[in-house]
Amino acid sequence: MDSRIPVTVLTGFLGSGKTTLLNRILSENHGCRIAVIENEFGEVGVDNELVINADEEVFEMNNGCICCTVRGDLIRILGQLLKRRDRFDYILVETTGLADPGPVAQTFIVDDEVKEAFRLDGIVTLVDAYHVDQHLDTSEECRKQVAFADVILLNKTDLCAGGSVEVLERRLHAMNAAARIHRTERAALPLEHILRIHAFDLAAKLAQDADFLVEELPFEWAGIYRLPAGIGELVLQPGPDATMDLVALAAGPGTAGPDALHGSRLEALKRFALPPVTLQPGESVVPGPHRYRLVLRESGPSRFLVRVAEPMDLLLYTQHRPEEFAATLGGFGGEILEPAASQEFGGPGHEHDASVSSVGIEDAAELDPKRLNAWLGELLQTRGEDLFRCKGILNFRGSSKRVVFQGVHMLLESNADRAWRPDEARFNRLVFIGRNLDREALVTGFRSCHAR
Repeated sequence: MDSRIPVTVLTGFLGSGKTTLLNRILSENHGCRIAVIENEFGEVGVDNELVINADEEVFEMNNGCICCTVRGDLIRILGQLLKRRDRFDYILVETTGLADPGPVAQTFIVDDEVKEAFRLDGIVTLVDAYHVDQHLDTSEECRKQVAFADVILLNKTDLCAGGSVEVLERRLHAMNAAARIHRTERAALPLEHILRIHAFDLAAKLAQDADFLVEELPFEWAGIYRLPAGIGELVLQPGPDATMDLVALAAGPGTAGPDALHGSRLEALKRFALPPVTLQPGESVVPGPHRYRLVLRESGPSRFLVRVAEPMDLLLYTQHRPEEFAATLGGFGGEILEPAASQEFGGPGHEHDASVSSVGIEDAAELDPKRLNAWLGELLQTRGEDLFRCKGILNFRGSSKRVVFQGVHMLLESNADRAWRPDEARFNRLVFIGRNLDREALVTGFRSCHAR
């Protein structure tokens, strides 16, 4: 019997209904004690507030897609959950609507420690039947969410007219013939269709994408340097980026062979998930538990000190290849050092559409419901095509309850949530996700809705 903890990944493009499904799962009697890991794309965290009974069950990752640096965050949280093993027997990972599900699935396949403790049960993709045609042709993430699904929930079918659902279902089946497709309204279906289904099939995923197990990492290069005690100098010339992130790991002198670079990549991945420590030229890199962000001069060399307390093998993992910045490591009383071994890794390779961004707004003002409804209505009518998702918690004057609103393109709904607690500071927290957003206009428009 497989004693590993089963994990279901919930994915789907922005506004497809993931949080609605998650709330259904947490509300129903299915016999599972579930821990939830959430990942948001947005400047402010909203989803944790939208999940019911979430006081202790939800673990929120850094903003961004589940890949690269955030994948390290996922590994870290899974490690924390193992320490609380007696409190749950199932894990749900809800990805941001802009995530490629491949890297999160990789986590349970290529990382030995994770693979020993957790079993990927299936990838469940929600598809917004009313809006998805606007994204399938333009969003690589949207297509990958469909392609990697074990189960597809064709959601919001009640909003569709005529035979459009049949046409869409045929298109999805052509994209992923192996996935089971269920038509749903408000993500309602028997949970045995999505939990404990033993549906993840690595062979099928490799047949769809031969590069599925090629890791997506936040660093492109690593090298081993044999260093004496002392102070050295890392010098970088201007390159393709204004900054360079790196992680410096220490090993005993003469102990790090070429295999160490691959073997230590998981530890480097975890460090790359940490908030960066920003260094200006002249400041020091010290091997240890940090992710450094080196700020480079616009012209001329940028010099950073490397302080080593005792002889060691330095494993250096860099965001970009050193040759892109003509980078050198020297000093320590001698000439420029060459790495004893080095390895190139596949570049990050996963970038969101640069025109897609998020705008977060937070304040504690009371709102006028009429003004807010008028502003949101006009916003959705004029910018709805480019506004993929909006959601938030609102503080209405005269209301004892929080108000939750969620919008997808030109559709918007809101409802009264739980009552504000007596000891709770009331607040507004909103996030808008879309293409070519005008931050100043959004902030000004929202502030015009403050009650006077």
